[in-house]
Amino acid sequence: MTDSILALDQGTTSTRAILYDAGLRPITSAQEEFDQHFPHSGWVEHEAMDLWHSSKHCVTQVLAETGATPTALGLTNQRETTVVWDAETGKPLHRAIVWQDRRTADLCARLREEGFEDEVTARTGLLLDPYFSATKLAWILDQHDGAREKAKAGTLKFGTVDTWLIWQLTEGRVHATDATNACRTMLYNIHEGTWDTEICDRLGIPMEMLPEVRDSSGDFGETTLFGDAIPIRGVAGDQQAATVGQACFAPGMMKSTYGTGCFALLNTGETPVRSDHRMLTTIAYQLDGKVTYALEGSIFIAGAVVQWLRDGLGVIEQASDTLEMAEKADPEQSLYLVPAFTGLGAPWWDSEARGAIFGLTRNTGPNDFARAALESVGYQTRDLVEAMHADWTAPQETTLRVDGGLSANPFAMQFLADILGAPVDRPKNLETTALGAAYLAGLAVGLCPPPDEFAKEWQAEATFSPEMDDTTREDKYSGWTDAIHRTLSR
Repeated sequence: MTDSILALDQGTTSTRAILYDAGLRPITSAQEEFDQHFPHSGWVEHEAMDLWHSSKHCVTQVLAETGATPTALGLTNQRETTVVWDAETGKPLHRAIVWQDRRTADLCARLREEGFEDEVTARTGLLLDPYFSATKLAWILDQHDGAREKAKAGTLKFGTVDTWLIWQLTEGRVHATDATNACRTMLYNIHEGTWDTEICDRLGIPMEMLPEVRDSSGDFGETTLFGDAIPIRGVAGDQQAATVGQACFAPGMMKSTYGTGCFALLNTGETPVRSDHRMLTTIAYQLDGKVTYALEGSIFIAGAVVQWLRDGLGVIEQASDTLEMAEKADPEQSLYLVPAFTGLGAPWWDSEARGAIFGLTRNTGPNDFARAALESVGYQTRDLVEAMHADWTAPQETTLRVDGGLSANPFAMQFLADILGAPVDRPKNLETTALGAAYLAGLAVGLCPPPDEFAKEWQAEATFSPEMDDTTREDKYSGWTDAIHRTLSR
């Protein structure tokens, strides 16, 4: 099989490989879950070798099924998750610290008290939060005697998951990342396009251990582990890859991805818009050395709230059960579930907040919990959208493009349209993250058209239009706002 593109999508709970033909139509796929580790409250870890082994297994399965030698490989990954490894042995120094992990909250608070957050935001577009890689990396270095000396000598390497997998795929020949992943480390100056010496010095991070930063569609070496050489030509963090897969190439376009968390990106073009409402200024993608910026809002718990209903409360057997339950919920119940299980993300950024439920009565039952869980996703998205619109007043698309597993739930998407008071478009291909990675790789090797042509091929599978009246919408959102403020730790 010729002229095919392989996408490797390394996520928070599982890894997938999808083989596409030259027209970006999926041919076959493989998926593998891996263990999650929670050594302490608020700590989340992965075995870095599990990320690699699951990736290798999925790629092997897809290629064995088809006999293909892909023209190019595109890689997308969970962002901010931090890996440090020995360059000589290839072994991780410590378990990978996952983006959800909150262990460095005290360090972030101390740096914030010292007035360092303004400097961080000005340079990186981010806030001082445990979410990002920088303090995770500093923590790992603090735990191992002589680690900084080894890093300065080039023995220890740092990377987000893309860098770790590129290192493995190329058998240590390439230590690189792309701009969309670099900008999530809290170590990368998004205005100058370089690692930031001042932030690295403040955190005691040797710059010798940082990867080279490249375009999202470009040369990341090749892998020969699966037979004939496969060029690695596309790399992007999962949310930026989804932005590409949703064809949000024009300033003002916005997408929201509903996986474990929820991540909304608003394309702001060549302009990095600094947020006054605690949104993140980030890089949407970098092509031919040209940066396109975005405003981003991150919600830590979206689809994970449905997992909690299943694994924590045991009120559902599978995620799809929530649809029927939500539709059967008592309309007289005004239940608000604030899923701050690992703190609150944008626009609140409260790492000490914890989940809460408001409005319980004797008549509250499992159906009401299911509805409140799905509605919490819509409420949190509106928080993000309102903050973004306040930050950037240029003309914007009113329609929100959605993707990710939870977007398949019609109740959740209809409520999202209702609470936003705006249409919600769901694409025919919900796997937009892998699609975006495949497109970036295909663009680099000439199999895929330029962005403006690719955008014309995007199609909606369903459109959800608002049906809720304005009074009800604002009353419901007012109740949510009250619940949020009751949940905040400060």
